[in-house]
Amino acid sequence: MSARGPGVGAVADDNIVGNHYDKYGTRNPIARALVRGFLGAVTELYRSTGARSVLEVGCGEGLLAQHLWRSGPRPDRFVASDVELDRIAPTLEPAIERVRASIYELPFEDRAFDLVVCCEVLEHVTAPARGVAELARVAGRHVLISAPWEPVWRALNLARGRYVRALGNTPGHIQHFSRSGFIALAREHLRVTDVRTPLPWTVLLGQPRR
Repeated sequence: MSARGPGVGAVADDNIVGNHYDKYGTRNPIARALVRGFLGAVTELYRSTGARSVLEVGCGEGLLAQHLWRSGPRPDRFVASDVELDRIAPTLEPAIERVRASIYELPFEDRAFDLVVCCEVLEHVTAPARGVAELARVAGRHVLISAPWEPVWRALNLARGRYVRALGNTPGHIQHFSRSGFIALAREHLRVTDVRTPLPWTVLLGQPRR
């Protein structure tokens, strides 16, 4: 599996974590099927919110933002943010705003967006609970987050002979969430309303606790 899911662009302290595997461009049929499952789960939850304003935190190249934009219905405002913006693909939809920001300090008012999306980021940060708190702060109605499902993620890496010396741990992953552990993390600041489990991820939709 890759260092991050389709929502690439994460930070561990001040270190930007890059891609280690092109899951979009892979020709491996198993990997392609797994990514389709992930995108299907994220897209279904995204659509269910009916959000008119969306913020993605940790956008990386903007691949997930582009996918969600195209999957519609398109919101009135879509903002893609990351600690650095130099990896954003030149083909990213021009209507999607770009903002340089850390997950720990988002430059937006409380409840600024109907939906905040943060996929494949929290496993890269040193203080994930602090990150979720900030996501919840700027979310008016919904927060959609995902993370690799451990230890299955590492087991799959080992099965394909990757990162063997690190016991299957993908470079840049400093947090390792079981399904129950990820849900518990989310519940510190969110009321979890939906859980999806596309192998090997956990995808959650929640509402901010006020």
